[in-house]
Parts: sequence; structure tokens; C-alpha cells
Amino acid sequence: MKHERRDLGERKHSKAFYLKLACLLFAVLLLVAYVLFVSLVPLRTLLPAYSVKKRGEGELRLHFLSVGQGDSTIVEFPDGEIIIVDAGNGNYENENHIYRYLKALKPTAVSIVLTHAESDHFGGFARICKDFSITRAYLPALGSSSSAYTDFLKSVKASGAEQITLLRRVLITNPSGAFIACISPNGAEETDKNEDSAVLFVSFEGVNAMLAGDIGEKRESALLREYAVAPDAFDYGTRLVRLEDTHILKVSHHGSASSSSEEWLKTLGAETAVVSSGKGNTYAHPAADAMQRLSDAGAQIYRTDELNDIMITVADGGYVVSHPNGEEI
Repeated sequence: MKHERRDLGERKHSKAFYLKLACLLFAVLLLVAYVLFVSLVPLRTLLPAYSVKKRGEGELRLHFLSVGQGDSTIVEFPDGEIIIVDAGNGNYENENHIYRYLKALKPTAVSIVLTHAESDHFGGFARICKDFSITRAYLPALGSSSSAYTDFLKSVKASGAEQITLLRRVLITNPSGAFIACISPNGAEETDKNEDSAVLFVSFEGVNAMLAGDIGEKRESALLREYAVAPDAFDYGTRLVRLEDTHILKVSHHGSASSSSEEWLKTLGAETAVVSSGKGNTYAHPAADAMQRLSDAGAQIYRTDELNDIMITVADGGYVVSHPNGEEI
């Protein structure tokens, strides 16, 4: 009887051992499967797309993304091609935010534009270059010696995108007739990256938007002086750039006090102004002085720190400002 009880105990211990061993092997297999899955399928691809209203026939859309104290604007042409102008600072939250937004747009082609070599503008591009097939990369003439910028350039090279220096006379066109014209800088004229920031004029069906980068009053005044002498200075053949016909202004330098001068705003006459800034940022952007000048110029102000992502839909010679889901602001 004692032997039977001992055999029964040994069998119970043996079953328990093999059960633990099976559980351990199963856990190891799960871990191996997870590692293989992550290496082959980045977890980012599992993130759900945002709820963005489907683009209507013949619509061009401007998307001003909320990426904290940084900039990221998407120009979405009527055929689904997109141009990403700047990509925030590249932190985890902002990278995922841009990815989910792009996933919602389902672009037919992607090009990137970096207005100037500051990390709050180029930080997110390295990830975009890995996650999407990039057709062209428009890069500033004045670069940076920082390791982060070097890594960004490596990611652009690895993407195989055509690289184009972003200066005046560079024109981005679309079969719809829409175009993006770079009106500044005319060369690597400054040692200050902000003043050498690209200024882009977006035009479609008579509606024009000015994306002013991070320029300050100095560059604003220089452009106005040049324009006063030669009103056709920024034209591209039959594609006309008339500063006074600006309807939408992407406000320069997150609404800093040193930009958006009274003379600049008066000339542009923009009725809609979009400010990209981070909630509670240490720079106190947007500055009260700049906001007052915009208000005095008659502009309706929309801020990403208050409204999050902002979408402007251009069609039939007019435009509508809304949340990405289509709800009007």
C-alpha cells in the first residue's frame, strides 16, 4: 500500500513538472512569436486611423496638426497626393499623432517639405520616411550640424526620395491646377535659420494660403520691399503670386511677438489666421501683441493649442474651416 501511495505521489509530481514545463515552453514560443511579429510588423501600423472626413470630389484641403510647440501642415491635393510641410519635434506622442492622421488620409503619393532646420519642424520626418514611401524631399539650403539633423538626412537618403533644395523658383504643381510656390529664401542668405525659413504660397481655384514658416519682421519687411518694387517678383509664369490676395495665413513662428508685423498683415489682408503652438508652452506663444495685430487686421484666429487639429477645405472658389471630422468650428 505504501508503495502504491508513493507511486501515486510521484505520478502527481511528474504531471505537475510536465505541466510547468509545457507552460514554460508555451510562454517561450509566445515570446518568440511576439519578437518575430514586432520585427516584421511595426506596432505603429496597428494604431487606428483618426476620424477624418472623406475628401470630396475636387477639394483641396489644408490640415494644421496639433503637435505641441512645433509645426506640421499637410497640403492634400484633390487627387490624394499630399505634401507634408514640417513634422513636429518627433516625440513619441507627436509621431503617433501624425501617423494616425496620415493613415486616415490614405495618400496616393507623399512628399515632404522642411521649412528650416529646427528640431520642432524636422523631428518627426525620420519616422515618416520609414513608414511611408516618399517621392520627393524639399530641404532647406541652410542645414544644421546637430546629430538629430544628420539622422534626419540619413533617413531621407535611405528613403530613396528625390532631394530638392527649397529656394525661390521651386514650384510644386498638381494636375488639378493647384500649386505651391516658394517665395523665400532666395538663397542661404541668413545665419539665422528662422529668417531663412521657407515661405510658401499655396493656391487653388482663386483661394490662396501663405505658410510663413518661422520668419520674423526682418524677412517680412524685406519681402514687402521687394514686392513693392517688382509685383511680379514671385510669379511663376502664368502662376501668379499676389501677396494682397492671401486669404489664409499660417502665422509665422507660432505667433511670436517678433513676427506678424502690422505692415505684413495689412499687405496680405488675410481673413483667416492659423496659429500652431503648444498649450502652456514656455515661450508664451502666441504673444498677445501678435494676436492683437492679427485681430486689428481683421483676421479670424484659429489656434491649435485651443482647437487641436484644424482642417480647411477649399472648393469652388471658397473655403470652410472645420474640425477634421467635418464639424465646423
